[in-house]
Amino acid sequence: MVDVELQVARQNASLRVQVEERLRQAIATGKFKPGQRLVERELCEMIGVGRTSVREALRQLEAEGLITSFPHKGPVVSIITYEEAAQLYTVRALLEGFAGQQFAENGTAEDIATLQDAVREFEASAESGVGHRLIAAKNAFYDCLMDGSKNIFVRQMLTSLHNRINLLRMTSMTQPGRLKHSIAEIKEIAEAIQNRNGPRAAAACKHHIDMAAKVALEYLRNNTSG
Repeated sequence: MVDVELQVARQNASLRVQVEERLRQAIATGKFKPGQRLVERELCEMIGVGRTSVREALRQLEAEGLITSFPHKGPVVSIITYEEAAQLYTVRALLEGFAGQQFAENGTAEDIATLQDAVREFEASAESGVGHRLIAAKNAFYDCLMDGSKNIFVRQMLTSLHNRINLLRMTSMTQPGRLKHSIAEIKEIAEAIQNRNGPRAAAACKHHIDMAAKVALEYLRNNTSG
């Protein structure tokens, strides 16, 4: 059965890239849950594309760690253990703290204006409820942060980490009260960058990730046995 949310337009970006993005979004928003088996035939029907495009997309997501393939079972949405999540958040806090400081020191006025727009969109999307728009807005904010840092290697490493963190992002943002604090933390980051205060921007970025990690790790501790 065709799934409207997963349908792709056969234009612009290659079909494989579009399928990859739809599957990432489905995983990030919890449509496909950790441990869930992904059946090629069903995905083809839902997305409305051929098996080759789905297979290529699944291979890419497996390389990113979002999907794990098992013999005789096929691909499933990856499960992040408590220990893996703790390590991911620790490295992410270091990298994003550095990115925030670099942005404050090296970002252009245009970069800062784009970041402010991203903050406003995130706040507006939060009012509309947790879902695709919120995830897209959060990703847009991090894209701005990475662009403004002017460091391509930080972008490469953070993109890889963010792909894995997407498995936990909805878990973190949907916990009671977390979204309100997340908005305040992101505003603090943007303000520090706008004021060209590198150390404060680094501290604000680290605080934001530490708070997200605290919520996500508590959830994993209480809801998994791994």
